[in-house]
Amino acid sequence: MAGDRVLVTGASGMLGGAVADLLAERGWDVTVMQRRSAGGRHREVLGDVRDEDAVTRAVAGQDAVVHLAAKVDVVGRWMDFVDVNVRGTRHVVEAMRAQGGRMVQVSSPSVAHTGSSLAGEGAGPASPMRARGSYARTKAAAELFALLADSPDLAVTAVRPHLVWGPGDTQLVGRIAERARQGRLALVGPGTALIDTTYVDNAAEGVVAALEHVDRAHGEAFVVTNGEPRPVGELVAEICRALGVPGPRLHVPSPVAVALGAAVEGAVALSERLPGVRPITQPPLTRFLAEQLSTAHWFDQRRTREVLGWTPRVSIDEGLARLAATGQV
Repeated sequence: MAGDRVLVTGASGMLGGAVADLLAERGWDVTVMQRRSAGGRHREVLGDVRDEDAVTRAVAGQDAVVHLAAKVDVVGRWMDFVDVNVRGTRHVVEAMRAQGGRMVQVSSPSVAHTGSSLAGEGAGPASPMRARGSYARTKAAAELFALLADSPDLAVTAVRPHLVWGPGDTQLVGRIAERARQGRLALVGPGTALIDTTYVDNAAEGVVAALEHVDRAHGEAFVVTNGEPRPVGELVAEICRALGVPGPRLHVPSPVAVALGAAVEGAVALSERLPGVRPITQPPLTRFLAEQLSTAHWFDQRRTREVLGWTPRVSIDEGLARLAATGQV
């Protein structure tokens, strides 16, 4: 596939940037689509996936697309999630369907998380109705739409990297660091729930493997993780040690956390409606976060590794060492 043309949407994010760089290293002719210039080493097309015409122009002439652009947040207006995650994906799919090729839809295991533990599960069916929260529901709808487009002319597969982290991560690592420094870092429940995570280099290689093996992976979704489930309390403490910030000292019982999360969501919704009030964009807790921190979610990786021909190279311990060495949040 060296020399083939590939468009990467959402390349300004940590994972998207890593995917674009890795594709270029493997000989792909990479173009990135993003809203603002990042001044990187790849050809750029500036545009928004919500703009159908912009997407059509960006996709024209590409042999493949890796679609990562998404609204990733725990709060926000429902229609904002729909516009980016559902309509944006539809624009990419329709543009690719018009000319054919290959597509990787980057999704999330949260599309199949309905609030109860996922222990040793594979890539269960995406459920827009039962997934928890606006992000997960719209990503579930987007994944289903993308996979329904799989055909002899357009090979589509979906990859669900789980809790991607590494140096420069502003989501998992950044939020842990910020709350630790403020003395607000707490665990929900005893902190014993086992969770999988994915070091960013492994996630990028999993996404690229899905594209390179789309001939046998098409029509299916695959969860990508390090395959090293650890208790959430242990993992959070290890990230804090790597960053040199205080570890969690507070424990909130799970039922209390869910109730508090519901109350916070109510306050967020109210802040979005009241004129002259700045909307709450970084709430300390939501029901989704409470459930994610108190239930197990680790996954059977045998199908992923068999079909994609992929195994993670960077262990969690090595990733933590890299995080400590860079000190980047």
